[in-house]
Amino acid sequence: MQLIEEIYEMYSKKVFLFLLSKTNNEHLAEELTQETFFQAVQCIDQFKGNSSVLTWLCGIAKNVWLKYLRKHQEILSVEESILEIEGEKEISVQWEQKEILQLIHDMNEPVREVMYLRLISNLSFAEIGEIIGKTENWTRVTFFRGKQKIVKEIMKDE
Repeated sequence: MQLIEEIYEMYSKKVFLFLLSKTNNEHLAEELTQETFFQAVQCIDQFKGNSSVLTWLCGIAKNVWLKYLRKHQEILSVEESILEIEGEKEISVQWEQKEILQLIHDMNEPVREVMYLRLISNLSFAEIGEIIGKTENWTRVTFFRGKQKIVKEIMKDE
């Protein structure tokens, strides 16, 4: 039982941020985090150690999130995103839910997920790569390309 508590202490915030990146709703992300750890406790004996504990938990969290979506048929959104341009200048973008969702939604799935995990959850590129099953370098390049697409759209609209 102590092991479960240690795992919760170590990873609950990252799992919460991962789910927050999906939901953009703190209360829902907290509820889904609790469900994630509940399911993790139920199937802890199935954890083989082939991935990190965080990757395993985020896999469970993603399934919990997808189950929630199927049940509620909702689209939750991102309302604000801060993008860094050329490492120096920051642009704060306030868009309507539909606009930001459309831009990110139109991206290919791995790019979309990388963007959410980096911009909202503030996960490191290594952590994102581990969750997605890609290298840290792939994650960096993918994020950079996704960010370029969004910045291009921002500049086009301004």
